Amino acid sequence: MEPRIIRADKTKTNTGPASNFGGQVMHETVFVPEDPSRLRVSKVTFLPGGRTNWHTHAVGQVLYVLSGIGRYQLEGGPVEEICPGDTVVIPPNARHWHGASPDQMMCHLAMSESDDQGRGTDWQELVAEEIYTEQPA
Repeated sequence: MEPRIIRADKTKTNTGPASNFGGQVMHETVFVPEDPSRLRVSKVTFLPGGRTNWHTHAVGQVLYVLSGIGRYQLEGGPVEEICPGDTVVIPPNARHWHGASPDQMMCHLAMSESDDQGRGTDWQELVAEEIYTEQPA
C-alpha cells in the first residue's frame, strides 16, 4: 500500500443493489482494501425509508453518522435512533441492519474488514416493514 490522496472526483457513487438494500440507497466506495490492509470504507446515503437488509460482518463493522437521522438494530435488541457524530460499533458476526428513518435521510461512513479467509459481509433478507417502523428506544 502506497501513501496517496484519493481525490473526491475519482470516486464513483452507485445505486445500492436491491439484493442488499431496501428503498433508495446510494453507495460510494471510499477505500478498497490493499495488502496488507483488509479495511473497506464506504459512504452510504439512505433516502427516507432506505435501509440495509439484515446482514453480518466476519470481523465486525463500525459506522460513523455524517448527517441526517437513522436507525440501527442488532438482532434481538431495540431499534435505536442514530444521529450525526454517533459511532456504532458492531461485533463480528452480529446480525443487524441500519438505514434512514422513515421521514429523514441519513448518511454514514461504513468501515469493515474481511477475515483472513477473505470473508466479509453476509447479506440476508430484507428487514420487515413492521420491524423497520418500530419506534426507536
